[in-house]
Amino acid sequence: MRHIPILLITLALSSCQDVLEKTDLSAFNEQQVFNDSLLARAYVDYVYDQNLPVWPTGDFLKCSDEIAGETRFFEGTVQLNTVADFGTAVNATNNYGKIRSINQFLLKTPEGTLSQAYKNELMAQVTFFRAHRYYELVRLYGGVPLILEPLEGVGQEAKDEAAIPRSSTSESVAQIVKDLDFSIAGLPGRWANSNDWGRITSGAAAAYKGRILLNWASPQFNPQDLPERWQAAYDANKQAIDLLSANGFRLHDNFQKLWFEEANNPEAVWVTSYNNLVGDQVSKNQGYDNSTRPSYLGTAGGSNQPTWEIVQAFPMKNGKKITEAGSGYNPQLFYKNRDPRFDQTIAFNGATWHINGNANYRLWTYLVDNKTVEQKATNTGFYARKAIDPNLATGAVVNSGGDWIELRYAEVLLNFAEAACGINKLQEAYDQLIAVRKRAGIDAGADGMYGLKPKMTRQEMFDAILYERQIEFAFEGKRFWDLRRWKKFETVLNGKTRTGIDIKLKTNAITAPDFATRRDAMPLDSAYLRYFEIVPRVLDTKYKINWLPEYYYFPIPPAALANNPKLEQTAGWPSGTFDPLR
Repeated sequence: MRHIPILLITLALSSCQDVLEKTDLSAFNEQQVFNDSLLARAYVDYVYDQNLPVWPTGDFLKCSDEIAGETRFFEGTVQLNTVADFGTAVNATNNYGKIRSINQFLLKTPEGTLSQAYKNELMAQVTFFRAHRYYELVRLYGGVPLILEPLEGVGQEAKDEAAIPRSSTSESVAQIVKDLDFSIAGLPGRWANSNDWGRITSGAAAAYKGRILLNWASPQFNPQDLPERWQAAYDANKQAIDLLSANGFRLHDNFQKLWFEEANNPEAVWVTSYNNLVGDQVSKNQGYDNSTRPSYLGTAGGSNQPTWEIVQAFPMKNGKKITEAGSGYNPQLFYKNRDPRFDQTIAFNGATWHINGNANYRLWTYLVDNKTVEQKATNTGFYARKAIDPNLATGAVVNSGGDWIELRYAEVLLNFAEAACGINKLQEAYDQLIAVRKRAGIDAGADGMYGLKPKMTRQEMFDAILYERQIEFAFEGKRFWDLRRWKKFETVLNGKTRTGIDIKLKTNAITAPDFATRRDAMPLDSAYLRYFEIVPRVLDTKYKINWLPEYYYFPIPPAALANNPKLEQTAGWPSGTFDPLR
């Protein structure tokens, strides 16, 4: 992978190395940092390093119909301390510790001797990440304490100083938007130096603002469907599209390849770059590729396995859902004539998968006498193939440096579509859906609607957009948050179990050794029609999904309440009085 200097550009200087190694940057000589352009930039790069999002992992990735896995959220056993992101003390690794480093920079930079233009450029980047940190908290808990200057007390004085009550959710969102407006005004639309690829742009800040205001307009935070919320989300996402398109951002021409183009990728609105170089040492391997591909095609792997539910969710190439009349779906040939994103997202038994540099590799996951033909079996019958580098050799997978795109241009279009639907501008919503489906390779159809139902109602359009997001962003960590902000867990998943499939070789049709010698040259349809039996398998064997209504706003952990007596617990939890809708 390429050498990306962001975060590390000044590490060759010993003085900058000292800055970046400090967990409390305020302890460094302030005059030296804020009067020196290289040291100030190193501080900003430290903020990037502390706050850039990473490839999605963990419980929230499993809390959907994409990937199965045991989780308290679906078992219905979440405790007061399960979601501990709030933090109980200031250190460099938790939210408020990171906010403190940001606040320190924003407080001290104006006092330095750097040019005003350079100060503004650096501060606009850092302010973006303060908005990011607060949004990460707000979408979990609702309103939180807003600390906008570093707290300087020590001992009991520090504890007293940090005893700050929760701001209302509306106040918290207003502060986040204010910070992002500052960033939008102070950042370039595109960085002139290619070495700055990955730095926040005005368009990225605007797009993030659009995402946040869309969440604020969604049923989780807007149960009364207030039109002014939808209008604010519409205006923000329209601004984002205008800024991004004016600076060359757009849908990538190829859905599959967009993950493998790094510098100047037109779809990468907000990106985290991996495989940076420090001297001759490689840092920041991304881990996703190695953990996702089959273990025998890497050095670990086999996680992020798709469920049968997400496999069935993909539409056909004509844009129709598999359950719609005229879709042409054949359950025995479930892979045939699907939306092209299906083959680029899901790896299934018999699929030709360009991987490990082999463009003709055939993936076989079937069972013979209930024993897998794989070296290590998939639990669901499938693997995720999205963003899996096709050309990495087995031994190189562990060092994969594929960039994580936190915010794609496709999301900006769909965020805009949803906001447009919110204010009943349905044709504008149609336009964005059609653009995304056209890029995907869905057939236009005689009516040019790419499989979309004509003349949808507002609610039908909302449903169509959420469905498109499910397909377009599969395995990108978006599904949990979409189901949560739309309060859909009860209707979509509760009382159900996620499933996979076993594909079994019919032993009365052909002997296993004979099939194994002929399978790679055999037409796939023939193999499925003559030799395979598809048998569903339950993945959630310990419980049926039981998401509880109080999970739409998580509780403040007891340790945080003990640390700050002015905090209110979230309503819906024991002794909770804080209304997250206020």
